[in-house]
Amino acid sequence: MAVKAAKATKKKIVRTKVGHAIAHVLATFNNTRITLTDMSGQVLCWGTSGAAGFKSAKKSTPYAATIVAESLAKKAADMGVKTVDVLMRGPGNGREAAVRGLGNAGITVNSITDTTRVPHNGCRAKKVRRV
Repeated sequence: MAVKAAKATKKKIVRTKVGHAIAHVLATFNNTRITLTDMSGQVLCWGTSGAAGFKSAKKSTPYAATIVAESLAKKAADMGVKTVDVLMRGPGNGREAAVRGLGNAGITVNSITDTTRVPHNGCRAKKVRRV
């Protein structure tokens, strides 16, 4: 006799009003990703250049980062976010453009911190190529 599986129920996500948030900007050479979290680290909303409709090399442009930041700021405004601390990581082109996009959309940027990881004499470098 087969045992019936219990129906899975989805938890209803309750969004509370958040006045201050943290924007994590990851700008790589291929894409720009922005995640908005509250002060405890819970994700409120996120956006990427690829999700905004940009493809291939256009994802890494400063314009794409600005569009992503502005759309994210609109989502954040619905949650009551007024001020943001920005944590930037990566060497990509969208670093400053993402911060400008957040500021242009009406969110006050309190601080900008660079959290890019720097090796302290990490892996051995490749040998020099001889042609």
